[in-house]
Amino acid sequence: MVYVIYFFAAVFLLLAAGMFFAYYRTRHFGLFIMGVTYAASGLLAFGLPHWWPLVTGFVLVWLLRMLGLEPQVEPRDEGGAESRDEGGGMRDEGTSENEAAKK
Repeated sequence: MVYVIYFFAAVFLLLAAGMFFAYYRTRHFGLFIMGVTYAASGLLAFGLPHWWPLVTGFVLVWLLRMLGLEPQVEPRDEGGAESRDEGGGMRDEGTSENEAAKK
């Protein structure tokens, strides 16, 4: 049972590392808080081999998500590119540039 706890603690630490990397790239404060929560619960589970730090960390991260601290996902088109133009506005997919300029 201890190995299962260590496995999930390692997964939590990997999730925390991923969230810290995403925070470094996006500077979204919610990712930082969720990463700290995952890291603290993973380290606590390594320190005392019990299951309750993992459950507590998981519940706390879900509460943070429900509070709206998760970053929004930008929609993408079929080619994988973002569906916004360079200025931040939505692209007009149905018309060409000349037709859009006439309107």
